[in-house]
Amino acid sequence: MPADTGFPRSDVENDFLRVRRRQVLARMVQRLRRAPDDVNVILPLDEVLAALGRRGERRLGLQTIRLDSIVGTVDSTRDFDRKFRPTSGRVRERWERLALAQRRGEPIPPIDVYRVGDLYFVEDGHHRVSIALASGAKTIEAYVTEVDTELPPSGIRGHRDLLFKSYERIFRERVPLGGPAMAKITVTDPWSYAELGEAVEAWGFRWMQDQRRFADRAEVAGHWYTEEYQPVVRLMRSAGLVGDSTEAEAYLRVATERYRLILAHEWSDEIVERLRDKIR
Repeated sequence: MPADTGFPRSDVENDFLRVRRRQVLARMVQRLRRAPDDVNVILPLDEVLAALGRRGERRLGLQTIRLDSIVGTVDSTRDFDRKFRPTSGRVRERWERLALAQRRGEPIPPIDVYRVGDLYFVEDGHHRVSIALASGAKTIEAYVTEVDTELPPSGIRGHRDLLFKSYERIFRERVPLGGPAMAKITVTDPWSYAELGEAVEAWGFRWMQDQRRFADRAEVAGHWYTEEYQPVVRLMRSAGLVGDSTEAEAYLRVATERYRLILAHEWSDEIVERLRDKIR
């Protein structure tokens, strides 16, 4: 950071202009690199919880948290980017007033945040976070409320990741498998979760017809995994049909092609060869 001039008001004005320049440059670099549009956009808590599924919350009290773990906001503000750099001059007056008070040694109250996994979302204190980051601070005092979610927030970098999490959460509701089994169901395209969910439900409908009784989603999911998914995946591995994809993606390829190729839903060497040729 540049050396202070000795005039606090002038210094905070320079601080704000410097942070604004960094925000503008970051946006230019993003466009030149053709990076996704949302990489620098602050994450809204409501969208994150809608994707992950909210279970409950509990207050953790006053804690010291890392500033680089704060990635989002509770409200719909767009006054700051992901790194809490001002996106316009609209917040300048308040930003400089708070920064000046801090330089003069006035007490600065802790911020209020929500915690989701290792990510923090500001409820009150956006300007204080921005000023702390601009001053080179690494941590800040905060009153923390922890939110428990259906899915873990790991892997969330931008809005596009929320779409993936949303599809995964809906799939888990449609196909409620146990933890170890669910952990093996992974895909690289979020839409595959929707297709896989439809495939499981279609299989379950035929299974219930064969059993001549109704079964809930959990029972259908269990039978599908042990009687359909695992045997098919083992067969595909032995036939060299999995390749570089995940097991679930390989199964989905078969699920969409198998019933078109075999009316009797039976496997044979001929069908395996036809599937291998198609996948190749």
